[in-house]
Amino acid sequence: MFQNSLIGLLILMFVIEVYLYFAFKTFITSKIILFGCILSTVFVMAFMSYNFLFFDRNIGQTPLFMWSVGLFMLIAFPRAIFLFFFLLDDIIRLIGWGKNMIFDTPISADKFLPERRKFIYYTAMGLAAIPIAGLIHGMTLGKYNYKVIREKLTLKRLPDGFKGFKILHITDIHSGSLDNVEKIEKAIELINQQEFDILLFTGDIVNNFYWEMDKWIPVFSKIKKAPYGNFAVLGNHDYGEYTDWKSEEAKEDNLNKIKAIFPKIGFELLLNEHRIIEKAGEKIALVGVENWGARFKKAGDLQKASEGLDRDIFKILMSHDPSHWDLEVKNDPKYYDLTLAGHTHGMQLGIEVPSIGLKWSPSQYIYPQWAGFYQYKDKWINVNRGFGYHFYPGRVGIWPEITVIELANAE
Repeated sequence: MFQNSLIGLLILMFVIEVYLYFAFKTFITSKIILFGCILSTVFVMAFMSYNFLFFDRNIGQTPLFMWSVGLFMLIAFPRAIFLFFFLLDDIIRLIGWGKNMIFDTPISADKFLPERRKFIYYTAMGLAAIPIAGLIHGMTLGKYNYKVIREKLTLKRLPDGFKGFKILHITDIHSGSLDNVEKIEKAIELINQQEFDILLFTGDIVNNFYWEMDKWIPVFSKIKKAPYGNFAVLGNHDYGEYTDWKSEEAKEDNLNKIKAIFPKIGFELLLNEHRIIEKAGEKIALVGVENWGARFKKAGDLQKASEGLDRDIFKILMSHDPSHWDLEVKNDPKYYDLTLAGHTHGMQLGIEVPSIGLKWSPSQYIYPQWAGFYQYKDKWINVNRGFGYHFYPGRVGIWPEITVIELANAE
């Protein structure tokens, strides 16, 4: 099935390339440039096909694999823009031709409107430059363009003693994708510069394998210890679901070694369990579930994780996949006041301009809660956009995130 999809994509790109060749040749007289465009597509499609056809699930996504995805996007996005404009113009011209044929209207030379075609060409070229520049920036600088997002949340049931309590939330490290130690060290420094009482990590420390973290353990172990602890849960990628194992024992061994990473970097891993946090003589509960997703592994057990907790105690839930909140958590009678999640990465592609309320990503068509803060009655969820990246080796408009949440109660 995968090979059929790849063949279908190759045929589609071939048809588009032929169509655009005849559209471009009207404006581009240099055959070198025209054939250069075709050769670039041939090279990128061959490079991607090779990486996909010979993808080794026992190794996972290598830098070459991810770069093949990035290069494909680099040629596909601008071509899609040109295709849209030229195809729309051709459809309009075809309708006009059909109308003339039906009503036997004489066709004058200016009906082909060469000036309009030229205008469309230059308009499409200008618009195509935007994704090209964005994707190049995303694969070089954007993926390490860390943003600190600060939010003050007013929560109805928060005990007075926890007023001003600060949570630092990170997620989705995806260490198997990271490729720049210096940039990651600067991101760790940025984390350590923040003031926070507790640090919570909501899963996907690796892509698949425990050894992906080997060279990063000394780096992430530099994260400072929060006064009330550094805690973590697992994400869907931490279970080794996306590879072929020789045996269930090998898969389980990989999972156990991933669990053993967390104490090495100063984190306590919560596996369907909770901890009581005490401050100023008052208590809240920190609940950590294993991954539970609508489309991915369902290892999370909310009832087990909250066993023995009274409904009235204020609860912070760590759950990797935000679909868990939407489908189970927000209506659970145990009442979870604040949920922290990740997983979506905001699809690492989108547009966000907070000053004018603009926020869009393809991710929103898959996840109702895909990035930022969402409220349901008196309950909240924060979907962190992620620390690392995966599949596409960059970020465009959806930047890597470090969130600092200050808790407040209703006066």
